[in-house]
Amino acid sequence: MAVLKVTFTKTNRDKLAQVLWVLNWVSVVTGVTLFSMGLFLKVEIEKRRELMSKEIVSVPNMLICVGLTACAINFLGGKICFDCVDTTKFLRWKLLMLPYIICTFFFTFCILVGALMCYSMRNDLEESLFLGLRDAMRYYKDTDLPGRCYIKHTMDMLQMQFQCCGNGGYRDWFHIQWISYHYLDMTNSEVVERLRSNVEGKYLIDGVPFSCCSLHSPRPCIQNQITNNSAHYNYNYQKEELNLKWRGCRQALLEHYTQIMQSIGLIVLIIWLFEVSVLIGVRYLQTAMKNVLRLGDAGSESDGWLLENSIADTARYNFNIIKNLGKCYQVDDDPNIDVPSTSQQAQENVPVKQIPVAR
Repeated sequence: MAVLKVTFTKTNRDKLAQVLWVLNWVSVVTGVTLFSMGLFLKVEIEKRRELMSKEIVSVPNMLICVGLTACAINFLGGKICFDCVDTTKFLRWKLLMLPYIICTFFFTFCILVGALMCYSMRNDLEESLFLGLRDAMRYYKDTDLPGRCYIKHTMDMLQMQFQCCGNGGYRDWFHIQWISYHYLDMTNSEVVERLRSNVEGKYLIDGVPFSCCSLHSPRPCIQNQITNNSAHYNYNYQKEELNLKWRGCRQALLEHYTQIMQSIGLIVLIIWLFEVSVLIGVRYLQTAMKNVLRLGDAGSESDGWLLENSIADTARYNFNIIKNLGKCYQVDDDPNIDVPSTSQQAQENVPVKQIPVAR
């Protein structure tokens, strides 16, 4: 028994074909949208590539590929649906429509995968940002080394633009040397003593770069001797929350990218639902036109359906096809497969009787 069978008149079939033609062209626009979103996300990630330990390109590349594929598939679908208005033109697409529907089904599945990847990207992104920001903070002082001279500018711009400080917070700067040796006075006993007191010979201070200063601070920024209350008048570092930015840059960037990914994921889900509805319509059109050809009357009513048989029968039928395909490629292990049989040998040993020729 057919699943979700619907009867179509000639007028209904023509209207369905026309509507699907329009929807396929709308789907071409959605394909361009997917491509644009993938390209936008790729550019956004590439902007701060030096702050990540590894490239996060799987989701942008997936969206770009799906977008380009959507344009091609829906352009072809629009042409097919346009020709389905005429039964004669439909004959050109009769054998192609079922493979087209199957390919489109797997394509819509890829769109769904792309949407889910948008929501599952957060963990990989967080790990990449953690390691990338940690290395960027270590290289902050290396302004005279090729390949690292831009890191200081990148970190300062990041902390000012996103109103953040450090990796997980401003205290992260306390555990690394972010001042270059070129700007340390080695004749100063305090500097020398601080270097000697560290096992790794690093100059560690309770200070942060200027870009960590909060714009909302009511007093001049205190970026050195932050934990020393006696070094500043009327100051308590545990209460001066507005003096420095408390939020870490990893969290700020993660929220920034997560917001983008969630917005893109929602749009991709909507596009997926739209593509599924178009696919269902094309399936009804294909089965209805197929039954018209069986009836031999282009103006008669015809039935359309999603599945010709029940779901269980369809699954069983497809399983048997796959099973038979496996048997076709199965190698016979019989050792006597190439050994001629006894009857065959007997036939070969029979002498050929010559027919006398009349003279």
